[in-house]
Amino acid sequence: MTIDEAKAQVALFMTRAYGRGLTTATGGNISMRFGDIMLITPSGKDKGSLVGEDIAEVEMATGKNLTPEKKLSIETEMHRLVYLERSDVNAVVHSHPVFSCLFTASDEKINTTLIAESYFLLDEVEKVPYRLMGTPELAREVAKYATDHNVLLLENHGAIAFGKTLIAAFDRLECLEQAAKLTYLSHAVTTRGINKEERDRIAQMR
Repeated sequence: MTIDEAKAQVALFMTRAYGRGLTTATGGNISMRFGDIMLITPSGKDKGSLVGEDIAEVEMATGKNLTPEKKLSIETEMHRLVYLERSDVNAVVHSHPVFSCLFTASDEKINTTLIAESYFLLDEVEKVPYRLMGTPELAREVAKYATDHNVLLLENHGAIAFGKTLIAAFDRLECLEQAAKLTYLSHAVTTRGINKEERDRIAQMR
């Protein structure tokens, strides 16, 4: 894959996230590791109409903007620190899905045991304590929690997912939002989650 093809992929998944209602017009950010460079969606651009030429380049080791004509996302450092912490992660998707965001502002947890897929992809969802968006404090806190989690809720903020590929990270974020919706809707009907024996079997598959 060339760098232009990789940029096109980043833009495609951002427009896809917007189309799926997983973020707002200028909210959220997606990045991809490309060798020693991080490709990331820019700040202030309409997320529903991004193209490859809009994607910024950042030096992974230093955080230097290699495309100074593009304004970097305020969460660039959060993405970069995750990559430095997790050599197995090649894509990061951060956005503000409605139902997931509801649970970032609640003491109630998202129940991932209602269906097998969400428990397989997400396990139990951890919440990162509140830190102001775009700050080094938030970046460091997310990187710390990312060491052993592939999806996180950011308290009073949004959600973030990691993967070896863009589709893997995107799938986790979309699955998280589905699990949040199911948890919310489960208050209207009697539900039964997956029992401990089945959860253990799923964990072994994972």
